[in-house]
Amino acid sequence: MNNQNEKPNVCIVTSPRPKASITPLSNLIDILSSLSNQVFLITGNEGAEIFKINKNIHGVPISYNVKRQLFYRILNYIFLQLKISYEIIKLNKIVDSYIFFMGEGLLLPVLTLKILRKPIILSLAASSPKMLDSQKDLRSILKLPKYLEIINYILSDKIVIYSSNIITEWGLDRYQNKILIGHEHILDFSRFKLVKKYNDRELIIGYIGRLSEEKGVINFAESIPKILKEKPSLNILIMGDGDLKSDIETYLLRNGLENNVKLTGWICHENLPEYLNSLKLLIIPSYTEGLPNIMLEAMACGTLVLATKVGAIPDIVKDTKTGFLMENNSPECIATSTIKALEHPDLEKIAENARSLVEHEFTYEAAIEKYSSIFKQI
Repeated sequence: MNNQNEKPNVCIVTSPRPKASITPLSNLIDILSSLSNQVFLITGNEGAEIFKINKNIHGVPISYNVKRQLFYRILNYIFLQLKISYEIIKLNKIVDSYIFFMGEGLLLPVLTLKILRKPIILSLAASSPKMLDSQKDLRSILKLPKYLEIINYILSDKIVIYSSNIITEWGLDRYQNKILIGHEHILDFSRFKLVKKYNDRELIIGYIGRLSEEKGVINFAESIPKILKEKPSLNILIMGDGDLKSDIETYLLRNGLENNVKLTGWICHENLPEYLNSLKLLIIPSYTEGLPNIMLEAMACGTLVLATKVGAIPDIVKDTKTGFLMENNSPECIATSTIKALEHPDLEKIAENARSLVEHEFTYEAAIEKYSSIFKQI
């Protein structure tokens, strides 16, 4: 890809994706379509919906069923990697470079590319080692993807991350010489925009995202009684789906919180602007993050964000300037930080600052500029 006179053919490789991954994956395809001759995509499950949305790509759908039994789960994961490796071999004479996006643990495909001597770029949307370490009860064998990802750090030619702040947090210090900074975040400001003025909104706060352990959503649920003690008229929305849904439902019922808290289930991306425009505060209590799209979408809608200091979040959320940061995600800290944020005297001004920031930083043109710089270094 050092020949700058012609555009390369690029292939994005992902693990089979859930529907929540469609937006960032689609954004990356749009960016690469402007910088490449042809874009190929190897993905599966709901990720294959991309082929219906975006006609500018050559798709290779891979089916993958997650089994409950551990033995078959591991076997299926090996077969998945063999399938992807086979598709990579078929594309060998066509594709110049490969970008692994949300597929950082795909060791066999990476080894295949090393044999074929093709450039390998890992674009890290999250850190599997950090995510898996946050799941305290997970069996050791199920943490295997953590070690596969670390091996791929070594084998890759370049690693793309959202912020230099992530390097130490994600344990990437030894790979400094191959790290590049960029992102695939593109906001549709015709949809994600201020519709309801901040001061005209009801006293509603919420969480939007996967209901899983690394997201800290249980901690948020456990903070609710403390928040309601100070703000009894507050209404709370928990939006999303995931493994912890039944645990959260049980906790809310046991503590008599069902009148103040509503679990909406999964929210379609098309409906997010309406929900975001109803919130005074979006809470992101994660143990680990990259650069959460929902945070940027909330800011574009004039919704204040309270988040933990993880990933690239502190690059965007400057405490009391463009949002609010909390020291940790303990229920006590979430509760105290939420109350403090809601009582800040300049909430509308902070929301305006945040909206102005994302409108400038997260355009299509800004993302193209970042990835154009990355391509020049590969």
